[in-house]
Parts: sequence; C-alpha cells; structure tokens
Amino acid sequence: MLHFIGFGLGILLGLWTARRRGGNRLDLLHYATIFGLIGFLIGAFAMLVIPAPA
Repeated sequence: MLHFIGFGLGILLGLWTARRRGGNRLDLLHYATIFGLIGFLIGAFAMLVIPAPA
C-alpha cells in the first residue's frame, strides 16, 4: 500500500515542480512520470524495511 501512496505523492510533487519551473504539458507529464516512479520505488522499499503493525 505504501508504494501506491508514494506513487501518488510523487506525481503530485512532479506536477508541482514542473508547474513552478514554468513547464508546458509535456514537462508536466515528464516530471509527474519520473517523480511517480521514484515515489513508487521508495514506497516499495519502505514496505520491505518497515515492519507491518501487529
């Protein structure tokens, strides 16, 4: 579940970053995609490291 949260937060962060830099639609898409993938990987890694609640 953390990987989906990381994916969503990564997309939002990518959109915000591209918008702040004055990007066009393709820049928004590119930043959202890359940041989403990075967020997904960080979330997947966190799922492996953080133990599940008992």
